[in-house]
Amino acid sequence: MRRIRIVIADRHPIVLQGIRSVLAMQRDFTVVASCNDGASCIEAIRFLAPDIALVDPTLPDLSREQILGRANAASPGAPIIFFAGTTGDHELQSLALDGGCILLPRDAHPELLVETLRKAAQGQAVTPPSTEQVSEELRVDDEPLTQLTDRERQIVQLVSEGLSNKAIGRRLNLADGTIKVHLHHIFQKLDISNRTVLAAMALSRSELHAAPREPNPLDLLHQDPIGVK
Repeated sequence: MRRIRIVIADRHPIVLQGIRSVLAMQRDFTVVASCNDGASCIEAIRFLAPDIALVDPTLPDLSREQILGRANAASPGAPIIFFAGTTGDHELQSLALDGGCILLPRDAHPELLVETLRKAAQGQAVTPPSTEQVSEELRVDDEPLTQLTDRERQIVQLVSEGLSNKAIGRRLNLADGTIKVHLHHIFQKLDISNRTVLAAMALSRSELHAAPREPNPLDLLHQDPIGVK
C-alpha cells in the first residue's frame, strides 16, 4: 500500500510530536519531514516532494503568502493545509476561498485532521467547517476543560512547557506520586492517553495559558547556596 507522504511544520516542538503521534496510528501516512521554521519546510517540500504539507501559518521566518508561493514553486500541486488558530483570520479565509490553501482549526479532533489530510492528498474537495460549526465544536471540546481544577490546570500548563513530573512536583511543592494522580485524573477528564497529546492540546487552547500560576518555591529562597538543595 502506498502511503501518503506528508511534511509537517510548526513552531512548537510538542505540537509536531503530537501530530506525529496521531499520524503514526494510521497505516496510510508517513511523515517524511518535521520542521519548525519556514525555510526548512520549503526545503523539505522541494527535495522530498510530499503529497501534502501541514503548516503552521505563523512560522517565524516566512509570511503565509511566502510559504504558499515558495511551496507551490517547489512542488506544484501539493496541497498546503494551514493548521490555523480558531480565531477569525480574514486573510487566511480569503486565501482559502481563492483555492490557495486549505484551513484546518488547531482545535480539530484527530479524526477530522486525518480525514482532511486524506481528502486533500487524494484531490478530493475539502470543505472547511463554517464559523458556526467551529464555534459549536469548540464549545463541545472546551467543556471538559472547564471540569479541570485550578491545580490540574496549573499542571497542564507546566506539562505544555516540557517539565517532567519531578520538575512539576518541585515547582508546585508536591510529591511525584501526587502529580501522577493528578495527570491520571486529567487524562480521564479530557479522554486522552498521554502527556504529548495533553501538551499539544494546551498549546492550541489559549484559555489554558491563563491558568493560575503558583510561584516557584526556589524564587522565594535567598541567594544562599546552603538553602538550595
